[in-house]
Amino acid sequence: MAEFLASMDNYAPIIPDAVTDYYLNKSGFDCDDVRIKRLLALATQKFVADIATDAFQFCKVRQSGNRKSGKERKTVLTMEDLTAALADYGVNIKKPDYYS
Repeated sequence: MAEFLASMDNYAPIIPDAVTDYYLNKSGFDCDDVRIKRLLALATQKFVADIATDAFQFCKVRQSGNRKSGKERKTVLTMEDLTAALADYGVNIKKPDYYS
């Protein structure tokens, strides 16, 4: 574990340190160790990537059922795909009633 944390010194996550600091401070997390903050940013990056991958899979399944011709269509990620992917992780989202 110590070796992994030492490697976090040179790692630059996709989520910038300033963004990580902002949201960690907003949630009440106070830590001066940059390695721990980068480790949390890496975990967040993995979570978002997993959701995006799952949403893409839902999109591919949905579009494979809608293909009527042999033409290749662009992949279009919809809110329904994202909602289904987030539901697998226990996150429930829905549109407000006035958008229905």
